[in-house]
Amino acid sequence: MDLDSVYTELIMEHNKNSRNKHSLDNADLSEHGHNPSCGDDITLELKFDGDLISDAAFTGSGCAISQASTSIMIDLIKGKSIEEALELVETFIAMIKKDIDDQQELRKLKDAMALKNISNMPARVKCAVLSWHTLKEALKERN
Repeated sequence: MDLDSVYTELIMEHNKNSRNKHSLDNADLSEHGHNPSCGDDITLELKFDGDLISDAAFTGSGCAISQASTSIMIDLIKGKSIEEALELVETFIAMIKKDIDDQQELRKLKDAMALKNISNMPARVKCAVLSWHTLKEALKERN
């Protein structure tokens, strides 16, 4: 597989200049995610307004894919309800597992669709899904 098709401009931009990579003051919820096989490590912080995710951010370190996936995910979940965010998690993970390929269904992932080809690189799948699994765990705590 050609790495240029994986490390798209969007992924590299989110990795280099993530506006979502910072701590949140007075976060309502914080969840740590770690991938021991490669060392990717993130802490996801969320703020809520009732059932809506009003703000989110992350800190940590890792490869371009894990950092970009986290930043893209945060852009996608801001302003969404917990239920909507959990649906997006399930859709993203299904896309990476190749369980969904319906373009109409995947369209709701917006920029996260840039990570679709990661599924062709098994060693990188855990990098792409780390933040999504971390979000799922965090939202389970909230419910």
